[in-house]
Amino acid sequence: MIDSSEQEFVTVARILRARGNKGEVAAELLTDFPERLPEIKQMFLRAENGARRGVVLHEFWVDRNHPGFGVFHFAGVDSITDAEKLRGLHVQIPFEQRAVLPSGKYFVTDLIGCAVFELPLAAAPVASSPCSLSEAPALLGKVRDVYFPGEGQPGTPLLALDTSNGELLVPLAEDICTAIDVNARRIEVRLPEGLRDL
Repeated sequence: MIDSSEQEFVTVARILRARGNKGEVAAELLTDFPERLPEIKQMFLRAENGARRGVVLHEFWVDRNHPGFGVFHFAGVDSITDAEKLRGLHVQIPFEQRAVLPSGKYFVTDLIGCAVFELPLAAAPVASSPCSLSEAPALLGKVRDVYFPGEGQPGTPLLALDTSNGELLVPLAEDICTAIDVNARRIEVRLPEGLRDL
């Protein structure tokens, strides 16, 4: 049995109800990589009160009739009654087993909480010293959320920042977000003129 007390977890689904008569459960998928789930045999179920227990995945498939939903069957859950006891639980995997993203792609959970610093638009014409304050990044705020364009809508995701002047939306674009270091919890941006006024 894996000790879950020291681990970090990622929620990949939320169980909605029993499905079928052999203990399967229907779940809302909270991952962009459902195709990886059958490979992960050791999962965890977490209740709202924080209680967590390990389970072994017997079978998983994406529901073809309902995009965004999947069906889990866990070992030892063999009846509708057993399955109903799982209603509302979150299906989690250990943090280190989440998908590896290509360079330049980020998990929303990694961006939330990052401090955002504004770089000057252009270098100062004359710097009085190598440590000139006019060239130092200024703290704008922290990322509270990430907003995405509607389904099927083209567009750039927006970082919702909590700043001293309220919410500021910053496009998550390479020419604006010039440096993202999720390990250091830091994002550096160059805001185009007028962005603050939107």
